[in-house]
Amino acid sequence: MTNLDLYAKAEHLLGIEEATEALYDLYRSELDGKGVKTLLDVGCGRGGFMHRMISDGVKCRGVDLSAVMVSECREAGLDAKCIDAREVKGKFDAIVSIFDVLNFMDKKTLEDFLNSMADKLTDDGIFIADINTRYGFSDVAEGTMSSENEDEFLSVDAEFSKDELHTKFTLFQKQKDGLYEKHQDTIVQYFHKMQLFKKIEKLQLVDKQTFSLYDTEDKTLLIFKKK
Repeated sequence: MTNLDLYAKAEHLLGIEEATEALYDLYRSELDGKGVKTLLDVGCGRGGFMHRMISDGVKCRGVDLSAVMVSECREAGLDAKCIDAREVKGKFDAIVSIFDVLNFMDKKTLEDFLNSMADKLTDDGIFIADINTRYGFSDVAEGTMSSENEDEFLSVDAEFSKDELHTKFTLFQKQKDGLYEKHQDTIVQYFHKMQLFKKIEKLQLVDKQTFSLYDTEDKTLLIFKKK
């Protein structure tokens, strides 16, 4: 099990459903009226945003590095693959990366990723992503929490230092024999300064909006156009 697959198995215990829905609404409103007919969802998760855009008549494709997430997408009839987004073929009117996907990439990987996404946009295409602010990392994400139900127990311990958030997930799942299986791994996220996004070779940052998911200015929405 990869660390992203562990996250996928623990996601329902994190209490992020309301925040996810708010992000979907925000992205949908930004794309409304822009004539988007084709969309690539990078880090598509279980396909919630694709379902919404398909209902609007948009042809959607998704990629995610979690095989667990992609399997659920495919079971729901969605076009999704467990591959690096840079391997995707074709052009899209819009590309989205929802819920701090960009923060999972270090600086070099992120620069390569953004330039690759530019190559996959149509001439008037739009790329939208959200990132954590420094406050979002240090005052919202950092810390400990636990959650449980009758068959599972999750412990999360996150520490933000030197512009990196290291989050250790420990998940116990009850098996058929009554014993618990333990899964544990650490996910690293990176804080990125705005200057990085202003210097991308093939994308132009045309708008940025700081907003709140948790009653603080914890997120920034980035909107890019192809240069």
